[in-house]
Amino acid sequence: MKELILIVLMAILYLDTSPIIFNGTTMNTLTNWYVLDDGVMGGLSNGSMVLNEAGNIRYTGTVRLENNGGFSSIRHRFKKKAVSKYTYVVLKIKGDGKTYQFRIKSDVSQRFSYINTLDTSGSWETVKLRLDCFYPSFRGKYLGQTQLPGPDYGRDCHFNWK
Repeated sequence: MKELILIVLMAILYLDTSPIIFNGTTMNTLTNWYVLDDGVMGGLSNGSMVLNEAGNIRYTGTVRLENNGGFSSIRHRFKKKAVSKYTYVVLKIKGDGKTYQFRIKSDVSQRFSYINTLDTSGSWETVKLRLDCFYPSFRGKYLGQTQLPGPDYGRDCHFNWK
């Protein structure tokens, strides 16, 4: 069993006039956020989230491997955004020192996700994830197709494919 704790303050696309996708201190609601665990396929992992008084999403969960399980996640739905002029997703987070995945999709009906990993330090930090370093994956397997569409900055990305 692995315990998960991840607090998300806000996620933005990086540019001088960057659109804020979520800021709990001003939006003050978990509308369009939901937890998705491996129970959808018979697993026993579970997660939960609350919006605390400081406007932070506090996500906690337990990942269990029994019954072929192994994931717990929080997701946010928002209107599709054109990202071709952006270079980063920026997260203000406080994790628990573990490594997490941040996933995005080009289309909500798309079965695979584009993934980038981030290490957390246990302290509040701002993490910048380059959009051109997101790689396509489905059920933990790397897909041999193009990365997320957008600018290519040399693709000196260090993927952790397992």
